[in-house]
Amino acid sequence: MDTDFFKKQTRSSEVKAKIVAEYFPQYCRIILKAPLEHKQIRYIDLFAGPGIYEDNKLSTPLLLARACANDPALKNIVRLIFNDKEHSEKLKENFKKFFPEKTFKHDPVFKNKTVGEDLSIDNFLNKEPEKTNPFPTLLFFDPFGYKGINTLILSKFLSNWGNELFLFVNIKRINQAISVGKFDEMMQSLFPTTIEELRMDRKYKSTSVHERLILIMNHLALEFDKAVTGPKLYSCEFRFQEEDSIATSHFIIHFTKHPRGFELVKQIYYDFDNIGATLERDGTYTFDAKKMGSSSIDFGDQNVQLLSTHILNKYKGRRISAKALFDEHQSTSKWAGSHYSKTLRYMVERSQVKTTFTDNKKHKVSVLLSKECILDFN
Repeated sequence: MDTDFFKKQTRSSEVKAKIVAEYFPQYCRIILKAPLEHKQIRYIDLFAGPGIYEDNKLSTPLLLARACANDPALKNIVRLIFNDKEHSEKLKENFKKFFPEKTFKHDPVFKNKTVGEDLSIDNFLNKEPEKTNPFPTLLFFDPFGYKGINTLILSKFLSNWGNELFLFVNIKRINQAISVGKFDEMMQSLFPTTIEELRMDRKYKSTSVHERLILIMNHLALEFDKAVTGPKLYSCEFRFQEEDSIATSHFIIHFTKHPRGFELVKQIYYDFDNIGATLERDGTYTFDAKKMGSSSIDFGDQNVQLLSTHILNKYKGRRISAKALFDEHQSTSKWAGSHYSKTLRYMVERSQVKTTFTDNKKHKVSVLLSKECILDFN
């Protein structure tokens, strides 16, 4: 690990931390709506760091804890579990400065295990799925590189009800390792069934770095999809551009089996995408630190046009509520709720769809993603 990593928080690290910290409390509220009893809802960070950078910026553990501490319901059900081989004691010290004892009903846990070498971690993640899960868990897996990423073990964890995963991927290092055929054991753990297929794929051998990186992420998602048991697995990626070049440095990929989790993470990604990524062209939501402070971008003009074509092809001549359309269509797309709202309003302006509200209320906008907003497509 780079010993200077925690001296100053980069803009990309700040966005990564905020994505996870904003997602977890809302994930908890989704879980709490399920007709099941939960002893705890857990957050586990296996590479937690000290919690504060030397420039006094907060990282994921403290941002996320603050969000939970501000919610009376979450304070009583959340269990925060942090692990870091080098920074466990410092994190505990920093944590207590912000959150004294009894802030949370369930005391936070601070461990100093070595991921990839400590069997207790693998044994915990590798438990056989059960019919009920009293401890639904969001796991944040952010290694420095790719050491310790075992797709089959992480997939076993995801097979339990309510469990979700944020996986932070150093795509540059993975691309280099695949290209030169190094670290085969680690690559085999990452791509247990498709590593050779990936190396031989014509698209991977293409001169387009962008195509290669998207192909790698698609293969990674496919590996999890094959290995995770139970309901449909949803995945969605977010790309980070280099701080000082046009290259892509990292991806964060989220896995869930809950359509509401898929809906939620896309909206959060949308909120942090600062380039106005066109999803069918760019492949995923993107943050580029070099764009910070530049003039605002109109998110999604191309997304609106593309999505309107998809919607018209599927729903032409039909009557359906905006909520039903959104729930049905978003489960198979990377577009977020904001994309659907903008697109449907755009279609109303173009007389491609008419709207009627059944709640007898006046609305400032032509479309809301609600069951009371009825769409009639021409």
